[in-house]
Amino acid sequence: MVVVGCWLSIPVSTVAALSHDPIREWILTEGKATKITGVSSIGGGCINSAQCYRTDAGSFFVKTNRRIGPSMFEGEALGLKAMYDTNSIRVPLPYKVGTLPTAGSFIIMEFIEFGRSRGDQSALGRKLAEMHKAAKSDKGYGFYVDNTIGSTPQINTWTADWIEFYSKHRLGFQLELITQRFGDSAIYEKGQRLINNMLPLFEGAVIEPCLLHGDLWSGNISSDTNGDPVILDPACYYGHNEAEFGMSWCAGFGGEFYNSYFQVMPKQPGFEKRRDLYLLYHYLNHYNLFGSGYRSSAMSIIDDYLRMLKA
Repeated sequence: MVVVGCWLSIPVSTVAALSHDPIREWILTEGKATKITGVSSIGGGCINSAQCYRTDAGSFFVKTNRRIGPSMFEGEALGLKAMYDTNSIRVPLPYKVGTLPTAGSFIIMEFIEFGRSRGDQSALGRKLAEMHKAAKSDKGYGFYVDNTIGSTPQINTWTADWIEFYSKHRLGFQLELITQRFGDSAIYEKGQRLINNMLPLFEGAVIEPCLLHGDLWSGNISSDTNGDPVILDPACYYGHNEAEFGMSWCAGFGGEFYNSYFQVMPKQPGFEKRRDLYLLYHYLNHYNLFGSGYRSSAMSIIDDYLRMLKA
């Protein structure tokens, strides 16, 4: 037993743990736990490892990455906190981001016990719309830091105009990466033609910088034990609310979802014409992440728009 001052006694084993493990150190100090009763692995996806730390002060969800510094998790934490502060849809509250002693980084956040299903589609649509309605930026389109979409950098430089932001920092950035990685000049050239001619797609639409989750697919959507929707693993930024549906091709949004969403955030003129434009960003990103299997889907969207716009 080690005695600290006159009041607090800490077991030697705890002191040893604190000196070597910043995750346990935070949990046993700022996390207000006196003992960790168990650690179990949870599926963390293809980028990070994930664990649940169970303690006498409750459970904590921890993600670690042994290859990169804390900037990715710092971006995630800022996004989670921004969404949490809207008091709309449930997200895990982030607690701590830090570096690991040897290499890599970690994030500690609230552990949410998931229910048995992804929850009610109507409730998800309504809560997501409430978040979009509640959180608007006076800085324009972008975010406080650059972050990642999967493992791809996502540039969030504040920009006053949405079309400029989406052209340069979403479609344009992905097209440049594809050229660098795959030498695909054909999709780059056609993509740039679309960027230069897409203004008519936004005619009549009222666009505001809403807080977006940014990577809303089925793997990032769940529900808690009360059945309330939960969203996690964001790639947040402030953008056109319709861009939130860019991963709808693998999110499973149905009619109930959209009906509830549009009751809170009314559908804008031209919504159907723009829908594939927002899918395109994520198809391009998947091309960058996973290879040419996604090229045909991206090129098909680009070709369809070039025909529509006669560009």
